[in-house]
Amino acid sequence: MVQIKHSEMRVIDDAFDMHGGYVLDFSDRTMREYFEDEFGIEIYQEKYAFNGSSKAKHLRAFIATEDVGLVCRVLRSLWTYRQSHRNEPPTLADQGKEKRLFELLTRLEGNISLASTDAIDRFKQDETLEELVGAIHRDIAANKPASALDRLHTYCMKKFAHLLDARGVPWDRDDPLHSRVGKYVKALEGDKPLHEITRRIVKSSISVFEQFNDVRNNKSFAHDNAIVEHAEARFIFDSIHAFLRFVKVLDGARFGA
Repeated sequence: MVQIKHSEMRVIDDAFDMHGGYVLDFSDRTMREYFEDEFGIEIYQEKYAFNGSSKAKHLRAFIATEDVGLVCRVLRSLWTYRQSHRNEPPTLADQGKEKRLFELLTRLEGNISLASTDAIDRFKQDETLEELVGAIHRDIAANKPASALDRLHTYCMKKFAHLLDARGVPWDRDDPLHSRVGKYVKALEGDKPLHEITRRIVKSSISVFEQFNDVRNNKSFAHDNAIVEHAEARFIFDSIHAFLRFVKVLDGARFGA
């Protein structure tokens, strides 16, 4: 839950033109769609209705209710939306609003360091994939890496199937994750000259993904398990994500084809 002073709430009100009950140029419909599309959140649910029925009051209730990581992510996204929908250069007043807002976000985030999710993207049109990616981003925004592990495993299954298809490498639906990764690594080594240390790290990642199968089956919410504790879950998530990011950089043309 976010602790915000009245003066800080006025900074948010100023940034998003909320003083009259509005939020930027959103209608009720477009605000509902924005929160659903970007964050998988129903902003007009009862949970956010305790302040009143206006758009601004729903957003204030959301800010007061949710985890600081998610709140900051939403506010940063809303500012990006605000800037992208302007038809003229920002004024000095706009620059002041931006400065005060981002000073506030920096304070709220403090020492919170959320896991990166930049390599977890929607690489093709697929409704299930959309839900999967959204769920992972929400879990990480809420600083809950353990909750994200089973979904990250499913994402990797889809991702490496996609990468193998892009290279014309055959795979079977019953192939476990580490087998898909192994086939991909073999194909990658065939056309990408890698330094020896890089090659060793990439090869060793196959066994990491093999162990990830066990984590998914026995230490995640995929089943009725005792889940991995927070610090270890974060380390596992970061390690898998680092491999995905490396692949994205090295094999970018196929990564999101």
